[in-house]
Amino acid sequence: MCTSTEIAERIKLTAKAKKITIKDMLVSCSLNKNALFTMASGGSMPKADNLAKIAEYLDCSVDYLLGRTDNPDSHKL
Repeated sequence: MCTSTEIAERIKLTAKAKKITIKDMLVSCSLNKNALFTMASGGSMPKADNLAKIAEYLDCSVDYLLGRTDNPDSHKL
């Protein structure tokens, strides 16, 4: 499993690949603007419900964000 820093990096890379701004994602997911910064700095792991919201918004699997698979589309199988 990934650290909070690695999860934040996967979120950033996935958003960038899909041309989604972090700000838009956080607003749409009703998350605090500092949520990703806190994860990236190793401050805390995201709550399960917040991770699920992000994964749904980015159309990827929670397992991908957690580093349990390298396939972001594993939820579509």
